[in-house]
Amino acid sequence: MTIAYQIGDRLYLNLTNQCSNDCKFCIRRFQAGVGGYELWFDQEPTVEEIIAELNKEDIDHYQEVVYCGYGEPLIRVDVLVETSKFLKENYPEVKIRLNTNGQANLIHQENIAPRLEGLIDIISISLNTADARSYQELCESEFGEEAFVGIIEFIKESKKFIPKVIVSVVDQAGVDVAAARKIAEELEVEFRVRSFSEDE
Repeated sequence: MTIAYQIGDRLYLNLTNQCSNDCKFCIRRFQAGVGGYELWFDQEPTVEEIIAELNKEDIDHYQEVVYCGYGEPLIRVDVLVETSKFLKENYPEVKIRLNTNGQANLIHQENIAPRLEGLIDIISISLNTADARSYQELCESEFGEEAFVGIIEFIKESKKFIPKVIVSVVDQAGVDVAAARKIAEELEVEFRVRSFSEDE
């Protein structure tokens, strides 16, 4: 069971294999892990197991600790909050980044963004496309076209509680990058384009 794994100068935390999307471009469709790490779980890790893994690491050595594994981290928001508190209390200088599909408020049926305040320094939200129809075609969310609307609202909420908000799209055929960039500009958040196979 791979909970914590290193890529470059970042430590990644894998909390879950659950996701509200089934994206056509998702690396999970093609391989069992990244960077030589097996990321599928037989059983999801507990807070205690995650902290035990963190205690094995020289956390100050990393540029960032990133919540990004083989699922949507905010599905397990309670675990994310508790482990983030541990990191902030013990390694206050280390930046914490969260990569998310932005559907947490739909998943939990409440606004969870306030719970991230003071814990997450950077949030990268996968917008992926520029409209609800193409989003659903590409990402196949369990929430249907409502997912895209929910993501836009989550971006707005995240700005209130997290210092740095980034939205990203996938650079592939059928994605209107210019239109997505305009959305990011209107929301006054950072924007970036990632390749088909690139991790956030």
